[in-house]
Amino acid sequence: MTSNIRKHGTKIVMTALAGMTLLASPIQAGHRNGPGACSTTAYLQLRACYAQLEDDFFTNQAACVNEPEERRECSREAHGEKRAAARECRDQLQARREFCWEIGEAPYAPDMDPDLFQDPRNPTVMNPYFPLDVGNRWVFEDDGEQIEIEILDATKRIAGIDCIVYRDIVTSEGLLVEDTDDWFGLRGDGEIVYCGEEVKDFEYFEGDDPEEPELVAIDGRFKAGVDLAKSGTAFPADPVVGESYRQEWDPGNAEDVGKVLSTDYSYGSDPELDEFVPKELAELMCSAGDCVVIRDGSTLEPSAFERKYYANGLGKFLEVKPDEGEFVPLVECNIDARCDALPIE
Repeated sequence: MTSNIRKHGTKIVMTALAGMTLLASPIQAGHRNGPGACSTTAYLQLRACYAQLEDDFFTNQAACVNEPEERRECSREAHGEKRAAARECRDQLQARREFCWEIGEAPYAPDMDPDLFQDPRNPTVMNPYFPLDVGNRWVFEDDGEQIEIEILDATKRIAGIDCIVYRDIVTSEGLLVEDTDDWFGLRGDGEIVYCGEEVKDFEYFEGDDPEEPELVAIDGRFKAGVDLAKSGTAFPADPVVGESYRQEWDPGNAEDVGKVLSTDYSYGSDPELDEFVPKELAELMCSAGDCVVIRDGSTLEPSAFERKYYANGLGKFLEVKPDEGEFVPLVECNIDARCDALPIE
């Protein structure tokens, strides 16, 4: 039985690799002289993805051997997970290729020269759509969860750059669910650079005495300059409609990307961007017709994306999840006078 499993697993992988070889050919990639750096990176990541699913598959099979009464069902599930993982690998390749078409084929090499950055505690040029003043605070509500964000009076030295600490706490019914520190650098032109994040996800388990949060995951953690990770753009200095950019880059771990959808949004100006947007909230924040809307996604999760809405002088005030028909509104802040009108029912 073990021999059959190995043959079946090898057949799947060899078929996948054969298909990948075709995809990676210069003709298929659409480049006369072969794929450029961005596309080559995407194809190599596909190979890494297939290698990982193969590793996971045989690890699962090893576990199945030690479940004699459920071995057959366990093996069937392992094969199903492998097929699903192979589809995900292909979907990720497609998403990465599409992103390459948008940004071009140049190698991704952000300039992290410390001389290009300001002291985040005492900047001379601020980004009005992403204000990082110490003490700034925003609170959002998401389906029973509360998300509290605060700019701390603390910095993190990353690649010679002082990055401000952006604390993001998620609670559910008063219980800690997630505790994240994002680290943002501020360039001299006002661009917000995403230098990394420390992510901690927690769960609670019945029967524990006392009941305390248990750390269950740190997925998505990255730090520019460590291992393969590089910084990204959290918010452009001067957003341009249609502009696409990397928000973070740690291959296979953190691959968020953004695209500017509007720089002059107001409610009623674009039916698509109005979808699931609370009218009164948008009218409060965007009365001057100068709100910025960004499409946020990840090449690791191609089917999921959000639209984020930013107000001049206040920052993000809304997230919309079109596929889920949900929105996450700002309900409290201390940035300017508009905060006094919150929450909007």
